Amino acid sequence: MEVYLAQPRGFCAGVVRAIEIVERALEKYGPPVYVRHEIVHNKYVVESLKNKGAIFVEALSEVPPKAVTVFSAHGVARSVEEEAAARDLPVLNATCPLVTKVHNQGKRYITKGRTLILIGHAGHPEVEGTMGQVPGPVLLVQSVEEVKALVLPADTPVAYITQTTLSVDDTRDIISALQARFTDIQGPDIRDICYATQNRQSAVRDLSKLVDVILVVGAANSSNSNRLREIGTEAGVASYLIADGSALNPEWLKDAKTVGVTAGASAPEVLVDDVIEAMRRIGPVKVSVLPGREENIEFRLPAELAAS
Repeated sequence: MEVYLAQPRGFCAGVVRAIEIVERALEKYGPPVYVRHEIVHNKYVVESLKNKGAIFVEALSEVPPKAVTVFSAHGVARSVEEEAAARDLPVLNATCPLVTKVHNQGKRYITKGRTLILIGHAGHPEVEGTMGQVPGPVLLVQSVEEVKALVLPADTPVAYITQTTLSVDDTRDIISALQARFTDIQGPDIRDICYATQNRQSAVRDLSKLVDVILVVGAANSSNSNRLREIGTEAGVASYLIADGSALNPEWLKDAKTVGVTAGASAPEVLVDDVIEAMRRIGPVKVSVLPGREENIEFRLPAELAAS
């Protein structure tokens, strides 16, 4: 069986930074370190950090007084920051810098008096954090239909921002619908869309031209991993989301001569290796990596951890 690995795949710079913040905090301050929400959406990553002494909580009320607290890569609402400050918790903010950039864009549009529209998935922690960061009402839209249903005059000064785990391709139709609906509209340059999301989706499209089956390594609650699987399916290739090698169903590969493998931005390479090993137990495998975009982006750590 020919196995093609997508390039790029797996960890993005924001995920690498977030995990490193937790690991360095554990080294510097000693366990336990409390993390609000899963640091990234991947069970393997979360469990490995738990084993090192990280404790994951959904509410700051679960964090003891003075305990070192980390905010996840998805970002948090201002109310969470204010609660942490009121309790005098020492906070390390692992919010992805690209998410922070979206927060700042939203705040800028609001101060210009524009009605802010957020393109994203309801209930996603990044969306909740973004809506909670902007000092004013935010209208969430998830589809072209929801754009049409907005109860706003056509000449309303509006602006839009997007969830970072959506690519240019994911948001194109919604942005077009907004531009058709409103006469005075502003939005960020498409270069501000998360590079990692776009690159991984483009790589899956390339992969889909070569293979019979696509396996996307990632967690069920990972927005970007689910989207990679959807893109494979939309391209007409049987595509499956798989947590690790133990979840591989041999039936998926029964008639496949070529298999493509990629991984969501929060899935470590060790899980890709695990899936390939599971395939080797089914039969002989030849692995090659497709040419693709090289990613050299690195994000700085918080100052209190950078020198440790």
